[in-house]
Amino acid sequence: MATVNLAIVYYSSTGTNYKMAQMAADAAKQAGAEVRVLKVQELAPESVIASNPAWKAHVEETKHIPVVTPEDIVWADAILFSTPTRFGNIASQMKQFLDTTGGIWFQGKTANKVVSAMTSAQNAHGGQEMTILSLYTTMYHWGAIVVAPGYTDQSIFAAGGNPYGTSATVDQNGTITGDISGAVAHQTKRVVTVAGWVKNGLNA
Repeated sequence: MATVNLAIVYYSSTGTNYKMAQMAADAAKQAGAEVRVLKVQELAPESVIASNPAWKAHVEETKHIPVVTPEDIVWADAILFSTPTRFGNIASQMKQFLDTTGGIWFQGKTANKVVSAMTSAQNAHGGQEMTILSLYTTMYHWGAIVVAPGYTDQSIFAAGGNPYGTSATVDQNGTITGDISGAVAHQTKRVVTVAGWVKNGLNA
């Protein structure tokens, strides 16, 4: 069976979605996938970033992470997105990247990619579900295969779990509340499994 190529594409200002991406990368490697962890291009001015110590520190910490390009999407059999919620929608940085994929979409190179999404907010009802669903709308236009976690594992009932995608809640100190690792791992392995079925022509 051919190995699944998984791109984990995230945006993070102070580190939450980066941590989630790292959790997913660990789970994907355990599931036998070839993994690329990729950040979207930062759009905020340097002066704004510098005014927030946590934001500035995170930018420095993740300088080594490659910036995603449309070619990474072409390479991937599956993509797991992770973005904070911005007023019930995805971060503008993530939206800007998605807007650059028109060329590969036009060539049919986004079709049949297996995709899923995760998100975060500072309170439990801060728009997480709407953020994931709004990203999935773009995926339907891509012709991608959306693989949400559903209620397919007990981890979905723990912290961070919901049927659309893992959703972290972050306290005022930037700490994720509760243990979301099980939900992230299950969602990731589900994506890798389904992508394997698609890539290798197997049935569920």
